[in-house]
Amino acid sequence: MAQIKKIALVTGGSRGLGKNMALSIAQKGIDVMLTYNSKKDEALAVVAQIEQTGQKAAALQLDAGNVKSFKSFFDQVTIVLKDTFNTDHFDFLINNAGVGVGGSFAETTEEDFDMLFNIHFKGVYFLTQKALPLINDGGRIINLSSGLARFSTPGYAAYASMKGGVEVLTRYMAKELGARGIAANVVAPGAIETDFGGGAVRDNEHINKYIADATALGRVGLPDDIGGVVAFLCTEDAKWINAQRIEVSGGMYI
Repeated sequence: MAQIKKIALVTGGSRGLGKNMALSIAQKGIDVMLTYNSKKDEALAVVAQIEQTGQKAAALQLDAGNVKSFKSFFDQVTIVLKDTFNTDHFDFLINNAGVGVGGSFAETTEEDFDMLFNIHFKGVYFLTQKALPLINDGGRIINLSSGLARFSTPGYAAYASMKGGVEVLTRYMAKELGARGIAANVVAPGAIETDFGGGAVRDNEHINKYIADATALGRVGLPDDIGGVVAFLCTEDAKWINAQRIEVSGGMYI
């Protein structure tokens, strides 16, 4: 009997950590839908890379902070599932899309706060809610948090607060969706060398050295350090992991 193909939806999969997650998931033999906000060409390049591995892939446009757009987004998902994957459901939702906006607690503007809230918390809440009819029983939800929800680094009060909210929300997802066999977990990266937040961790040698010195394994994280963990959570080996926060930081600030 042919093995039933599993499908993952990765938000923000056109670059950075999301791209690495999408490629790592495909390497596990899982088909991938990925979303992009504005970088369509980059998203299509990731689709091409995935297809070279023998998996099916598709890219869809999504503004992860615009809740009003989610109904039409899932209308598109339904069409893509049918046309590209010959099915009507998917298995794994990875809520990765995000922006890095820093600022001290005292100086954070309401506009920046609302943007972070809409993308990192409200968007995750309602995108997952609206995805539920399309997620197979026995599926998985993986929400991205941050090491900043455990340790406090000045300049990230609003961002880290949204991630703390996502961590609590994930436990409620696990509790309430358990009857459908759906597991929900958090992956919390430490500081990673990407273009996130303007690429400061990657490009500023003083910041890079500071983080490396604060990390037990003695270096800053790379996208490759994260994607494989997310991909693992989509495999049968991880079927009994639920309602957990998995920090992937190399031992930062321990």
